Amino acid sequence: QVQLVESGGGLVQPGGSLRLSCAVSGTIFSLYAMDWYRQAPGKQRDLVAGITRGGRTNYADSVKGRFTISRDNAKNTVYLQMNSLKPEDTAVYYCNRRIIPPDSWGQGTQVTVSS
Repeated sequence: QVQLVESGGGLVQPGGSLRLSCAVSGTIFSLYAMDWYRQAPGKQRDLVAGITRGGRTNYADSVKGRFTISRDNAKNTVYLQMNSLKPEDTAVYYCNRRIIPPDSWGQGTQVTVSS
């Protein structure tokens, strides 16, 4: 069974940075594109960033130029470096494989941007 374990969230001031990690087990990680999503209270879960097996990346317009997705196939981990954080980035962040249907969601990691 595939497990997705997100970590690295926390409370940060506007303009600050965080680096999220997602450890993946139970599958051959290198075979899959990976995505980061986020869900703010009362809102739907939205795609934030994605990375293909070959390292090609894509981003939501709201985070372009501020967030960077990367992966380490040796560690079965995908990362999300978040810089210049804004209050509107506050959400629970999740990762998943780019498959249909998606894997069962992990617990996510809470990111709160507030002064």
